[in-house]
Amino acid sequence: MSKTLNKQPKPDWIKIKLTTGDNYNEIKSMMRSKTLHTVCEEARCPNIYECWANRTATFMILGDICTRACRFCAVNTGMPTELDLQEPERVAEAAEQMNLRHCVVTSVARDDLKDGGAYIFAETVKAIRKRLPLCSVEVLIPDFMGCDDSLKIVMDAKPDILNHNIETVERMSDRVRAKAKYKRSLQLLQNAKRMQPDIPTKSSIMLGVGEKWDEILQTMDDLRAVDCDIMTIGQYLQPTPKHLNVEKYYTPEEFALLKEEGLKRGFSHVESGPLVRSSYHAHEQVKSAERRKDEIMRS
Repeated sequence: MSKTLNKQPKPDWIKIKLTTGDNYNEIKSMMRSKTLHTVCEEARCPNIYECWANRTATFMILGDICTRACRFCAVNTGMPTELDLQEPERVAEAAEQMNLRHCVVTSVARDDLKDGGAYIFAETVKAIRKRLPLCSVEVLIPDFMGCDDSLKIVMDAKPDILNHNIETVERMSDRVRAKAKYKRSLQLLQNAKRMQPDIPTKSSIMLGVGEKWDEILQTMDDLRAVDCDIMTIGQYLQPTPKHLNVEKYYTPEEFALLKEEGLKRGFSHVESGPLVRSSYHAHEQVKSAERRKDEIMRS
């Protein structure tokens, strides 16, 4: 349960630019017309105005009700009642209408499904590729309760990036996440590399829930030990009073230091900043990671 005392005020560097022009309104209308969900809205992402104004969005498939109740996440929780087999095609239609070059697809956790929703993930990748052959597709998946068969279904669809968020340091994991386990997340990332060695893997951590600096560095080491390629680091922002309180606001300078630490450890790209989220500037992350790999190979 979140405490209500000693709540820290947001610092000056936590600023969100409100941009609700034609692009924002058009994307919002399109999502409604196709009965699609975005993590931008459901998780109350602070970057929604910027991203939608730039005609980018992260599609959230498998409905808008999550079977887990993580203590940092604003997505609705409960027991889902349906599975929409036409959803992959509607996502692909929206991606085509937006003329995306890089598409990110995530989901709620669906522990009620035998495969955790892996089939719908795979079908969505295939549907996007059919309509937009030049569009790269990134999937941000749950842990599928550690089921290798479900992971294989997704990996066999050959997404361009396999993203799974570790979310926090090991000591804080059970307090912050629901059902998901720190070591299971590492195992998933390792198994993804084993199944498809050429597909880059990616993970994210949020700061400000009570972790220590050396624990952040250890998390980096743990991710690199399973050959994770890309890391994103952002500030946790309390979505509602019912969620975890913010224990600390990290400065932009601290985020810059963490980016340096990540690159020293061998990540091909590190996106680090107060408002960074897993899918923030995702297309630019891919290009940056490719450039860095080329540089390392030439050196």
